[in-house]
Amino acid sequence: MSTTAEQVTAAVSAAACGELDEALTKIKHCLAQLADDQLWRRPRPEMNSIGNLMLHLAGNLRQWIVSGIGGAKDARNRPAEFAEQGPLPRAELLARLESTVRESQAALRKLTPDELLRRRTIQSFDVSGAEAIFNSLPHFRGHTQEIIHMTRSQLGPAYKVSWAPQTKEHGA
Repeated sequence: MSTTAEQVTAAVSAAACGELDEALTKIKHCLAQLADDQLWRRPRPEMNSIGNLMLHLAGNLRQWIVSGIGGAKDARNRPAEFAEQGPLPRAELLARLESTVRESQAALRKLTPDELLRRRTIQSFDVSGAEAIFNSLPHFRGHTQEIIHMTRSQLGPAYKVSWAPQTKEHGA
């Protein structure tokens, strides 16, 4: 049995949806350990807070996946993502990011082989649907790791890891 274009597209979509779920779980793990004011602390004035990164992730994902792939209107205000000083409540930040992840996953699940290959302009870049996915997901994961690092930096030894290897096979 040979693999069809639809099967490849479905596999790419499922992997992308899983990646978003995994990264969102890591962000929520960090948020559960921080006070609201810690979400808006900037390591230095010219750097971003966790709250800014969450707004940025929602904006970027909405622009590249919900709009770029899903066809929704693109109304992103990128400078506002970084200018926000807070404090937007944790619940609002998280709801915005979760909603954008779910909308992105819905757009990804509707992806067809033709849409995976179709060229489109996103944030002034000429990209295929596949390129849009492979641009936005590493971006999302990179800022997720940044949020983890910022959480660990703020909490020090009080930071609770979400997973640690317990067996030799896992690397313990």
